[in-house]
Amino acid sequence: MFTIKKHDMKSISITGLVLLAVSVLLFYLTTDFTAEKITLSHMMGVMAGIGIGLIIGGMTGYISKGSAIKAEEKRREFKRLQQEKEELEKKAAEIVKKQAEIERENKQENPQI
Repeated sequence: MFTIKKHDMKSISITGLVLLAVSVLLFYLTTDFTAEKITLSHMMGVMAGIGIGLIIGGMTGYISKGSAIKAEEKRREFKRLQQEKEELEKKAAEIVKKQAEIERENKQENPQI
């Protein structure tokens, strides 16, 4: 029912890729990509990065879904207002038609007016 726009997902992916590139750069600068130099602090950093990514992703998803919900509500409200407008126009046309009939009948009954 509610969708996240393709553009929102693209910006989220780009942000994720930039953060991943920064983390790879920092890892390269601290360990020279050798397995012997990977320590517990590196694993803690990886877990912290995943946690921060999940938090940012969750907040972004929540915001995107909220804006999608608001857009859907506006669309429904606009559609409802259009239907009401059409109904009012039909009623107004009927009233004008009835008034014209009444005036015609009055002219036929009282041609003096």
